[in-house]
Amino acid sequence: MAVGSFRRTAVLALAAMLTGACAAKQEQPATVARAEQLMASNSAKRGDLVLRCEPSDAQVLLDGVEQGTCTDFAGVSRSLRLGDSDFHQVEVKKRGFYPYTTYYQPRGARVTLNVKLRPLAPESGGVSP
Repeated sequence: MAVGSFRRTAVLALAAMLTGACAAKQEQPATVARAEQLMASNSAKRGDLVLRCEPSDAQVLLDGVEQGTCTDFAGVSRSLRLGDSDFHQVEVKKRGFYPYTTYYQPRGARVTLNVKLRPLAPESGGVSP
């Protein structure tokens, strides 16, 4: 009979632990809640592009729409923000240089794009002064 009562006591103790753990949800510290919120917002797969270009005054187009020059998006606090997870066309161009075009799909991180535009070849037959 001692074994039966021991089992019954163990089962009751286990049941009390399980129901007690489920019934009382622990309060999270504000920092943990904020971290979870940031992680959830990161899952939206937004992205930022930092542009480092030569020449630095080249025009930047995002999906065919002019956004400014490379210097406008050359720093940590100044980046080209992409709001959704679709592919985006990024074009860098300047008169007298071949344009640079690439496609970028945000992955929830900041990426630095280094672009060096190549000058157009001078027309043949021309004489330089």
